[in-house]
Formats: sequence, C-alpha cells, structure tokens
Amino acid sequence: MHASPVDHARPPAAAPVPMGPRAYRARVRAIGPLVALVVPAAFGVLSLLLLHGSTSAARGISGFGLAVLAAPGLLVMGAPLRSGAGTYLAGVVMSAALWFVLGVIAARRATRRPASSWRDFWGELLSLAVAVWIGVVVSLLVSNLVLGHALL
Repeated sequence: MHASPVDHARPPAAAPVPMGPRAYRARVRAIGPLVALVVPAAFGVLSLLLLHGSTSAARGISGFGLAVLAAPGLLVMGAPLRSGAGTYLAGVVMSAALWFVLGVIAARRATRRPASSWRDFWGELLSLAVAVWIGVVVSLLVSNLVLGHALL
C-alpha cells in the first residue's frame, strides 16, 4: 500500500510526556533545587580527593580552585586565611543554600514555557553558575592584589 502525499507532510508523532506537561514541569520545579546541588557536590568531592595528602602545587591549586567553585561561601567565611571546622562548615552550608536557591531560580525560569525540559533547566542553571564562578575568580584576583600575592 502506498502512502498518500498527505502522510509525508505530517511530522512524526512525539512521545507523550508521562503524566502530562504540567506534571513534568512540577517535577522539574520540585526536584530542580536538589539537582542543582549535584555539580557542586561533585566538585567538592573531587577537591577533597585532590587535597588529601597533596604534596604538589598543581594538586593544591586545582583542589583549592575546585573547592571555592563548589563552595563560594568559603571565601566569604575567610578561607583559606581563617581555618577551623566551624569556618569550613559555615562556608559549605552557606554555599549549599546558595546552590539550592539558584536551583529554585533555574527551575522557575526553565518552566516558564509550557513545553520545558531538564535541558532547559541545565541551561538556566549553567548561566547562573557561570555568573557565580566569574564572581569567585574576580574575588580571588582582587584579594590576591590587595593582600600582596598571599593566595596564589
């Protein structure tokens, strides 16, 4: 049997969204803030692995860099110039709250359109994360200049 010309003009049917687009958007909004913690947590774990038993400058610098990208609150708390478990704990908790809030914002922005996806969420989160990371790098450079090359 030959297909009519009308059959060729139709786009292929898209797979239905499980439980509908509203439920999918609600899931992105509900889970997105927690998902936003995944990348910083991975950076933090990688940083700990690099810094544990580090004897080289390359591992130390890359471990510190990943630590402040994962937890920008460490800089606010004065790390690495101030030490102590309380300082680091407060910096990590503050950073987790920051990433959670950015996840909420990214989820809201990604689900403004009726047909939204996790790809939209990751795009929004990435733009927010890049802004935070640029701020971290600028603050490190400025503090390095002010403190007379004490950090790097």
